[in-house]
Amino acid sequence: MAWTFTTLKQSIQDYTNNTETTFVNNLDEFIVEAEEAIIKLVDLPYFRKSVTGQLTSGNEYLTMPTDFLAPYSLAIDNSGYEYLLFKDVSFMREAYPSSSTTGIPKYYAMFNNESFIVAPTPNANLTAELHYRYKPTSITVTSDGTTWIGTNASDCLLYGSLVEAYTFMKGEADVLANYKERFALAIDRLKVLGEGRDTKDNYRSGPPRKPVT
Repeated sequence: MAWTFTTLKQSIQDYTNNTETTFVNNLDEFIVEAEEAIIKLVDLPYFRKSVTGQLTSGNEYLTMPTDFLAPYSLAIDNSGYEYLLFKDVSFMREAYPSSSTTGIPKYYAMFNNESFIVAPTPNANLTAELHYRYKPTSITVTSDGTTWIGTNASDCLLYGSLVEAYTFMKGEADVLANYKERFALAIDRLKVLGEGRDTKDNYRSGPPRKPVT
């Protein structure tokens, strides 16, 4: 079934048979934790975005979108698109120890939770295009109380929320193990849908091959 925020909260209370005030006050948090786990565990094409921004001459930093979760690619328009290689900050600092080293950027890294760092430091203003996985709006704050996950990954959302709720309650180990198992099975089913494992074509997987005899 598809969840709304209201029906999901009620179901969590029904499954746990818990209406204690502190527990109820934490229902939003259980749901948010479940949503974040789902997004991190399954690469869903529904949560991909491309945005453009501006790299400024002499500035090695590029601000992340507020809903950024993970990068797929970062490209710059230098009379044609050029894709930067994703590295960690340690590599960047070793390869380009001084931010005064300028040129056309070749590499990028996540500097902190708010910005990327590129290297070498841009020697011109450049348009950048970021393709990334974004964090969707939680069902706990949407205007109509519905989301893609609540509608299309309802088992994942329910059992993920129950795992968080039962962990909070320090509930029975066998019940918690059951919810974890159901959550894992629901995630596997979502991967089939979200990552296209049920889609077959010759370009994706190649033509059928006869066994060698």
